Amino acid sequence: MSHKEPVITIDGASGTGKGVVCHLVAKCLGWNLLDSGVLYRVLALAAQKHSVSLENELALRVLAEHLDVHFMTTEAGTPPHILLEDQEVTEIIRTEKIGNAASKVGALPTVRTALLERQRVFRKAPGLVTDGRDMGTVVFPDANPKIFLIASPEERARRRYNQLMEKGIDVNLGDLVEELRERDKRDRERTVAPLRPATDAICIDTDRLTIDQVFERVMLEVKKVFSTI
Repeated sequence: MSHKEPVITIDGASGTGKGVVCHLVAKCLGWNLLDSGVLYRVLALAAQKHSVSLENELALRVLAEHLDVHFMTTEAGTPPHILLEDQEVTEIIRTEKIGNAASKVGALPTVRTALLERQRVFRKAPGLVTDGRDMGTVVFPDANPKIFLIASPEERARRRYNQLMEKGIDVNLGDLVEELRERDKRDRERTVAPLRPATDAICIDTDRLTIDQVFERVMLEVKKVFSTI
């Protein structure tokens, strides 16, 4: 039997805090990190750049298979810089427009299949911490532990609203709530890899928790599996 490096999956909808928590866990363990949502966001941006319709599944699959994306490592504990075709796209892929486009792209079965093996390549020593929506159900079904973060659309919209206002971007809180509801519905109802916790996932409601509290809760579960940590 071939040996596989350990994987910890942290799944959940946008705004539940999984991105920051994944970075903290990976930094604490000294493990590799995979932000799977980045790949879908970069693909959505590539489609926009090359004038590929989000309805053209065949063209999107070809684009996914040849996606020229690179992660530039930064100082420990900070997110990597993302390059699309040698162009820095770290900030632009985090916009609401690209996020909504990524959700639409991610609902296409052939696109998800095209990106599946690319995600599994990140499984390297000493281990991997993943951030996504179907990491524990589809991409790494043998992961342990599997964490699923939950938060209400209202709380997640409030967090996003505060982030954008701090950057000087004026947004409407009500619009953010509706966008998140629509994205959640699309993610839950897609035919391939819908947004849902794995049957053996540990669900954590983050509504009333700080990021540090969520991190501590996740690390408690990690230590139950890896007693030497």
